[in-house]
Amino acid sequence: MSRARVTMHPLGRIDRRWIFLVIALSVIIPMILKLKIPTRPSPIVEHIFEKIEALPAGSKVLLSLDFAPSTVPESLPMSLALTRHLLAKGHRVYLMTLWATGPDMITRAVNVIKADFPEKVYGTDYVNLGYKAGNQGVINSIAANFKTLFTADEAGTPIDQIPMTKEIRNSGDFDLILCVGSGFPGLKEWIQFAGDRMNVPVAGGVTAVEAPLLYPYYPRQLLGLMGGLQGAAEFEAALVAKYPRFLENSEEAIKKMGPQTVAHLVILALIVVGNLAYFLGARPKGGRP
Repeated sequence: MSRARVTMHPLGRIDRRWIFLVIALSVIIPMILKLKIPTRPSPIVEHIFEKIEALPAGSKVLLSLDFAPSTVPESLPMSLALTRHLLAKGHRVYLMTLWATGPDMITRAVNVIKADFPEKVYGTDYVNLGYKAGNQGVINSIAANFKTLFTADEAGTPIDQIPMTKEIRNSGDFDLILCVGSGFPGLKEWIQFAGDRMNVPVAGGVTAVEAPLLYPYYPRQLLGLMGGLQGAAEFEAALVAKYPRFLENSEEAIKKMGPQTVAHLVILALIVVGNLAYFLGARPKGGRP
C-alpha cells in the first residue's frame, strides 16, 4: 500500500520562538495601549445585577468566596464587583468562605469596603464570618442552624453581640446567596444544599472552565452566572453603567479582556496557518494533491 509523502511547507518551518514572541506581543501591546473591548452584559449575567438592584435596601446577602490564589485573575474581579454593588444598594453583606485560602480573599473585599464605603459600619452593614472547614457539610449545618458553626466572627466577637447576625437562624433567612467559586466546594454545592433546600435564590461566578458544568442549573435553580473573565467584565460593565463613580476602580476584568481577546485571535490565526501548512505540504507520490 502506497503512503503519502509529506513535504514540509515553508509555513510549517516557522521557528517556534517567533510564535512565542507573537503571542507575547499580542498580550503586551494591548496592555500598554490599555485596549478596551466594548462589553455588554449577557442575560445570564444581567439577571444577577437586576436581582441585587431589585432587593430592598437592608436585604441580607450571603457572599461566599470559595476560590484560591490560582484563579484570582478571573475570580477576584467578580467578588469585588459584587461587593461594591451590594454595598452601593445598601444591603447587609455576610462574608464567608469554605476554602482555607479564602480568608485572604475576604480581606481584599473588606479593604474595598473600607476604601469605597468608609461610612459603612462593621457589624451593621457587613461582617466577616471567616473560614469554616467541612465543605458541603457547612452548608447543610447552616441550613439547619446558622449558629451551630458560626458562634463568632473572624475576630472572635460572639455572634449574638453582632447586630446583623443576631436575627439569623438558618440560611433561609438570607434574601440572596452569592458564591464566587473555582471548584469543590463551590457554587454547585450552594445550589444543591442551600438554594434548593431552603428556597433561597442563588447566583455567582466561576472560572471559564467550570462554567459549562453550571449552565444546566440556569435559570430554574441558578438565578445567574458569571463565567470566567468575560462574565466578570460583563458584570463590571453593568455596574459602571449604573454607578459611574466606580469607573476607575471597577474595570479590572474589562481591562484584561483586551489582551485576552487579542491573544485568542492570534492563537486562532496560528491554528489556521498550521492547518494550511499541513495541507499545502502533503503530496502523494504521484505529485497530485
